[in-house]
Amino acid sequence: MAQVGETKGIILFSRDYKEKDKLIKIFTESAGKVMFFAKGLHRPNNPLQTAVQPFTEAVFIGNLKTDGLSFLNSAKEIHPLRKLQEDIFLNAYGSYILGLADAAIEDHVYDPALYTFTREALEQMDKGADGETIMNIFEVQVMQRFGVSLNWQACGVCGKKTGAFDFSSKYNGIICQDHWQVDQHRYHADPRAIYFIRLFNSVTYENINTINLKPETKKTIRQTLDQLYEEYIGLHLKSKKFIDQMSEWQDVLKPKDEK
Repeated sequence: MAQVGETKGIILFSRDYKEKDKLIKIFTESAGKVMFFAKGLHRPNNPLQTAVQPFTEAVFIGNLKTDGLSFLNSAKEIHPLRKLQEDIFLNAYGSYILGLADAAIEDHVYDPALYTFTREALEQMDKGADGETIMNIFEVQVMQRFGVSLNWQACGVCGKKTGAFDFSSKYNGIICQDHWQVDQHRYHADPRAIYFIRLFNSVTYENINTINLKPETKKTIRQTLDQLYEEYIGLHLKSKKFIDQMSEWQDVLKPKDEK
């Protein structure tokens, strides 16, 4: 059943369909993720071309179906996130966030909270917030959408909430230093990484300016998050592989004042 209407949405990805048409997946605020068919999008001066660029939010107008392909007719209130479109590093972090959002829920599932959380992540990066930290916050909090609920609040053995912690798969959460011996297979993660992941689990993007991470701390956080995702989710996105490769050449491409 098709319904003509409009909805705010964020472009997830697009791909060519035949010579002049495109399939465009949009995370919509009112109907979840929807695959749209856009006819004649490759034709010169098609007004939709600007609206369907990566990292663009707009109000999209068309025939919205509850299953199968919907049809995209036009767009208004087009808001491109220029920094994400132009900066290769922010582009990579943003692509991974969109990939996680796409994988976290099925198509046509109404999830305005995830939509808002995703949009805010991209907007904060576009405003100049640290992209890697924003990405980490998103990674930690979106795990719940994959059915993963971990205890970051207190030691799973004694309930202690302060001190040095490690992550234990046995307890599906953190254990304090006093009880590291109860799990010989704990992550042996850097306590600093666990500290910040605990913070990321509850912090809002508005508090990002209060977090200033050293490169070595970011590296240990990345290692721990990778271990968590491998164990609990097993998701392997192309955008994540690109981020992994960036560490090998990012110092060459970054401006001198950012090194």
